[in-house]
Amino acid sequence: MEYIIFLISMISLIGGANYVIVESERIALHFNISSFVIGATLIAVGTSLPEMAASMAASSMNKPEMAVANVLGSVTFNIALVLGVIFLFVKEIKPKRDLFKSDSAWSLFPLMIFFIMAYDGVIGKFEGFTFLILMAAYLLFLSKDAKMIEDEVDTDLVKEKFAWGKTTLFLLLGFVLVIAGANYTIESASIIARSLGVTEWVISLILIALGTSLPELVVSIVAAKKGNADMIIGNIIGSNVANFTIVLGSAAIVNPLTVDFSKYGFDILCMSSASFMLIFITANKLYNKSAGIALLLLISLMLHNSLKVLF
Repeated sequence: MEYIIFLISMISLIGGANYVIVESERIALHFNISSFVIGATLIAVGTSLPEMAASMAASSMNKPEMAVANVLGSVTFNIALVLGVIFLFVKEIKPKRDLFKSDSAWSLFPLMIFFIMAYDGVIGKFEGFTFLILMAAYLLFLSKDAKMIEDEVDTDLVKEKFAWGKTTLFLLLGFVLVIAGANYTIESASIIARSLGVTEWVISLILIALGTSLPELVVSIVAAKKGNADMIIGNIIGSNVANFTIVLGSAAIVNPLTVDFSKYGFDILCMSSASFMLIFITANKLYNKSAGIALLLLISLMLHNSLKVLF
């Protein structure tokens, strides 16, 4: 029964996040807010809304390990699984700009800040606010790429007739689904962990992180079909920045988060390796099947290490 509740909760969480994103964009377009502002905030925050809701719910329930594992797992899945699948199955990926020169630092900065903030094993409220400041810096960085961001706004919404009643209803529905979905996801995941005799860390690292990474996968697949390579990798980098800053920062503000490097060192190493692999790939422009296989092998190692406790 708990597996069914978990599945329904994840669907609610992701579906609700989609409602919030679409209706927020609809309202912004109605008030003639610039495409850049809409795109930057939605790209940086939108697809990470499920992670943020799940981690904040876990933190509020005094389950810090679940909050941290969700972030680290999501970052690893975003890079290794999402890009691995895209590189492996998409015929040709040719970004129009130099992603290493323009964006690679944002794969490294949040990671470095994470290690600095968590060196004592605790990420407190002060560190949480510091993460949010880093997010502001990232949005400032995005302002230099306004044209690229504008191209990613859903122009179909501009053609639709705006109706306050419908928009308000779906926006409220979205928030209800996100909040309820996040809470039931954490509760059911905890019960599943106990029934399987594994830690909540493993469940969050695998089940919750994988589920909350689905929006990034969907966005990347759609972008791949349109031949928008810049959007694929830009979305992953932006989502990972949001995971480290808004998601981890918000959860830490709710309640201090504990990070046990000795206990979960392998998972943290996998997350760090994925980040460095992304930098290496962009530096050498290795947007090919070989890079995809290497990334998928990394995620396989993490999954094997986590799932071996079940068998």
